[in-house]
Amino acid sequence: MNRNAHHTLHHPKWYRVQKPIFWWVKRFADIRFIFRELTSLAVAYSVILLVVIYRALLTSEAAYTSLTTTLREPFWVTINVIALGAVLYHTFTWFNLAPRAIVMRLGKWRIPDLMIAGGNYAAWIVISGVIYLAYVSG
Repeated sequence: MNRNAHHTLHHPKWYRVQKPIFWWVKRFADIRFIFRELTSLAVAYSVILLVVIYRALLTSEAAYTSLTTTLREPFWVTINVIALGAVLYHTFTWFNLAPRAIVMRLGKWRIPDLMIAGGNYAAWIVISGVIYLAYVSG
């Protein structure tokens, strides 16, 4: 044990600037940031809905039919349209932020932001096309 070490039983109270709960409503950029963070709830809802649909498919045809009948009600259609809009906003903003979140290099050459974002959009289009073709071909 080092006898020269400075030791105190109590730390001084740190100074923290008090922020009002609605600090983010003053600037439009902050409102967009908070809205983008809230869209993660729509992503979570979509994942849960997919799990529920998958479980209904595994359970029985009657369970799946009952679920799809319920999801055709106007309330659920409205909820799902809102969730779709929020998930699309979340996707677009993430694809645009990806070049800042991940700096990719090939040797000393930094891959341009447009190539990273463009790659994300291209992959999205290709995967959506494959899913569409699988759906159409039955």
